[in-house]
Amino acid sequence: MAGSKRDDPVALPQVQFLTVAEVAAVMRVSKMTVYRLVHGGELPAVRVGKSFRVPEKAVHEYLQNAYFDAG
Repeated sequence: MAGSKRDDPVALPQVQFLTVAEVAAVMRVSKMTVYRLVHGGELPAVRVGKSFRVPEKAVHEYLQNAYFDAG
């Protein structure tokens, strides 16, 4: 299937994935908090073997949406 979208590497967007530990460091929370967010559906993730990988963009979007005016 030469020329099909499936064979074209340019058709796939470049996604940077972070480990749970990296997400925890960026958010300054524990790894357990990240797992809760992933399992609760608040933070999207893909499973790779027994680990999770979180799209970096999703972490930034989550943090932007988490801002609130404290007064």
